[in-house]
Amino acid sequence: MTDKAPMTVRDIMSRDCYRVTADTSVATLVAGLALHRLPGAPVVDERDHLIGFISEHDVMAKLFESVYLSDEPAPVRELMRHEVLTVTPNKSVTDLAQEMQGQKPKVYPVVEQERLVGIVTRRDVVGAILQMRSTH
Repeated sequence: MTDKAPMTVRDIMSRDCYRVTADTSVATLVAGLALHRLPGAPVVDERDHLIGFISEHDVMAKLFESVYLSDEPAPVRELMRHEVLTVTPNKSVTDLAQEMQGQKPKVYPVVEQERLVGIVTRRDVVGAILQMRSTH
């Protein structure tokens, strides 16, 4: 570990991130989100191209409905959002911190040449800002 403060998303992103496909069951998604302590996950195709995003919020009503009706919840493809705010690995941490203020996502997929290369969370950004303060 270096004393140098993180400057770009590449410095703080999680490369080995939890992701799902459009065919993933909601039960599998929810278990994965709990295991990885994430509020949502990127949805990718077979080439790891980002095709959407799905969050706990997106599935809560359908999951509850499936319990009530005793049936299988819909697959991720039926509940995911296709419009996804993404970030590139070269974006500055300070620029991303400014964008994350307000009602923005807690998790941003990091995309390079249309492929998912990682995720960055608000927690990652807050930690980076604290590290910046301590190195100044």
